[in-house]
Amino acid sequence: MSYFQNNNTMSKLYKKITPKLQQFIENQKIFFVATATADSRINLSPKGMDSLRVVGANRVVWLNVTGSGNETAAHVQENPRMTLMFTAFEDNPMILRLYGTTKAIHNDDAEWQLLSPLFPPIPGARQIFDLNVELVQTSCGMAVPLYDYVGERKALNTWAVKKGKEGLKTYWAEKNSVSLDGKPTHFA
Repeated sequence: MSYFQNNNTMSKLYKKITPKLQQFIENQKIFFVATATADSRINLSPKGMDSLRVVGANRVVWLNVTGSGNETAAHVQENPRMTLMFTAFEDNPMILRLYGTTKAIHNDDAEWQLLSPLFPPIPGARQIFDLNVELVQTSCGMAVPLYDYVGERKALNTWAVKKGKEGLKTYWAEKNSVSLDGKPTHFA
């Protein structure tokens, strides 16, 4: 499917996610999340697993699953700025960035009950990040190579199911409660 025919502009700014940009976002199989505090390492993480929803022209939520660290959660406690990046690996080239501020929602927060049904059940789900989009930028993406999507990896879900609810809580306490820079995640 073609999103942008004859893209002659290198960069364009928007105040909101347009329907055409939303379609582009929803068709991507991977996105990238960037966060940092004033004195931390910059964290940049790839995400997938059908874990992102555009819920308004200036609002995106994404479900974060258990990983080896929890840098994003630590960073947004001090500095809620977040950038999400999407790029076309097939069809016409484009890079799309969403800039905004976010908050972490945990499964014991009231908002979890409202937002978690937007996603398929994913073992090891640990937070939902609710991003208020303040700026949208597209750029050409002409240097991004073409790749074919083969499918989702099953290893993380298998690992989380095997750990079980109590095993995940133990893992979160051991591996996800502090960032690489020693900042608390306020999780686990």
